Amino acid sequence: MTKTYLLRLAWIMLGSAIAISLALSLTQTSSPLLLASLGGSTLFLFGLTTTPAAQPRALFGGHILSSLIGVLAYQFFGDALQVSIIAVILTIGILLITRTTHPPAGANPLIMIQAHAGFMQIVTTVLLGVVVLFIVVWIWSRIGKGGKTYPISWTQPSPASRNFGIWGD
Repeated sequence: MTKTYLLRLAWIMLGSAIAISLALSLTQTSSPLLLASLGGSTLFLFGLTTTPAAQPRALFGGHILSSLIGVLAYQFFGDALQVSIIAVILTIGILLITRTTHPPAGANPLIMIQAHAGFMQIVTTVLLGVVVLFIVVWIWSRIGKGGKTYPISWTQPSPASRNFGIWGD
């Protein structure tokens, strides 16, 4: 590993630490598990900055839609295992159809159901946490050297094509 690579890695890790620390602190949730999917989002934003799944359309759309599905599933059907399974399946379909696929957000329906979350948690926990991550990576990418600035594209669809992985891209 070169010195440049190690410095870049250290920069990414420091930015990630700041982002997730602020997200957890500012949401002041009694259960950090409500923000578990933001750990994966932090990896995408800082380590996989140029991927379609890290762009704002996927980041915001994926988290909001998947959290909404989880909250609606819990509110209407409770927290049974079948409800969780159906909520995840619906999330996969909706994120692929809307091309807002952000893999960490796939955990949100399970998190919302298990937390017995209400609609306010989408705003006070998920949306606030995502906004904090977004702001930090936006700033961090501009003050660092050697990396791409974030976002690459505000509206880039994820996945990049409508050919889903099982049929090939």
